[in-house]
Amino acid sequence: MYDEREAWLRAIQSKDARFDGHFVTGVTSTGIYCRPSCPARSPHPRNVRFFVTAAAAQLAGFRACKRCLPGASPGSPDWDVRGDAVARAVRLIDDGLVDREGVTGLAARLGYSARQVQRMLQEGTGAGPLALARTRRAQTARTLLEATELPLTDVAFAAGFASLRSFNATMRAIYDATPSELRRTSRGHGPRHDGGLTFVDLTLPVRQPFCACNVFGHLIGTAIDGVETFHDGTYHRTLRLPGGHGVVSLRPATRGVEARIGVSDIVQLPTALARVRRLLDLDADPVAVDDALADDPLLAPLVHAHPGRRVPRGVDGDEIAFRILLGQQVSTAAARTHGARLVRAVGTPVETGIPGLDHLFPTADAVAGAPDEALAYPAARRDTIRRLAGALADGDLDLSVGADRDAARAGLASLRGIGPWTVEMIAMRGLGDPDAFPATDLGVVRAAEELGVDLTARSAAWRPWRSYATQHLWALTPHAVNSIPGHPGCQEQP
Repeated sequence: MYDEREAWLRAIQSKDARFDGHFVTGVTSTGIYCRPSCPARSPHPRNVRFFVTAAAAQLAGFRACKRCLPGASPGSPDWDVRGDAVARAVRLIDDGLVDREGVTGLAARLGYSARQVQRMLQEGTGAGPLALARTRRAQTARTLLEATELPLTDVAFAAGFASLRSFNATMRAIYDATPSELRRTSRGHGPRHDGGLTFVDLTLPVRQPFCACNVFGHLIGTAIDGVETFHDGTYHRTLRLPGGHGVVSLRPATRGVEARIGVSDIVQLPTALARVRRLLDLDADPVAVDDALADDPLLAPLVHAHPGRRVPRGVDGDEIAFRILLGQQVSTAAARTHGARLVRAVGTPVETGIPGLDHLFPTADAVAGAPDEALAYPAARRDTIRRLAGALADGDLDLSVGADRDAARAGLASLRGIGPWTVEMIAMRGLGDPDAFPATDLGVVRAAEELGVDLTARSAAWRPWRSYATQHLWALTPHAVNSIPGHPGCQEQP
């Protein structure tokens, strides 16, 4: 944190929005903390303290700035890029694990004692797990207060607070305002209820530049009937959540992503939000990625043509793994057919109120017990899918948001029938590894032929951003996954 002080001072003096989410600035003369791009007058360097998390600033006694709203900036990309235990813990907290299972549950998932987890997070983020979870709840609550007209009680419990008293006390401590005072700036609408779900409309902040074409195009082009659909310029999909289910409708907007999220239990809303952000890779740092990739003259024209490409990820690591296996050595259309057959056979039926969305993608247990007719493949492929399902169902393999990426790669590679391409694809889209590189992928091979280079050797210079380089390489081959149907600016290839 302190090694970056000079660079961070320059960032706040220039109001550089690229650093929003990377750190927050505590101003000792005012007692508030801000995002780097705060429009207020830059503080004197002697009055500045830097924190890598908002939770750390709050523990130091600083309140959130009412002008720049630091909680409304995209999340830090560091926790997705890093694969260490601290980053895994932050991802799990963001997914709501501490609210569901407490610090002991978090420690068990990480394989450490609760005391070790407390120490690691304190050293790595400046705050312990409870403080990080508290900040997550407060930020969610403020978003709901300002973007919706949900009753205050619903906001409190949706954000994960156990009582109205703790909700009121936390909001006053962090924002120096009561929930009612924060609500006065609301421009939102009341919740809508349909199909047993409660819907809210939000705009998800995105670090710019944001090229929506490939990430939305991939999700639309590979959509599985029953679980996903695309119509009227909007991508829709169902969500399996820890305490129920939900549905999300997404479309790119000028400065973010417009989202309508419906959940069967309002308490599940923060987890749904976190998973949607991961799905679209919204917390990536596109400037850092593009700058690194553009250093290679081979990639520079591709990056300059479409800056801000994201990696199409998933809302659930298990689901992505099955989908990648279902799509091995078949066309995109065939993969969708196989996926829809499996969903109809063993997926969970749900009511969503949205035409075409009536199932959750099946669990590992359900896939393990799927009949042969639901897996219309040669016996060897069926056996591979069932081996994967068994490993996931038994807990021998972890592909969750908090998974140890190295252990997951090793576990996948140890399963008969799963080769390097599958491991890299699951690492990229399921585990969120920014440096996965499926060198034998057909799209990558075709790009290598078109560019006339050996990409396996060349790609070493692209680390740790090879997942993003892959998105640019895929775009060299005309394919439906590279564009959003009818969306301006997506049709042109670099």
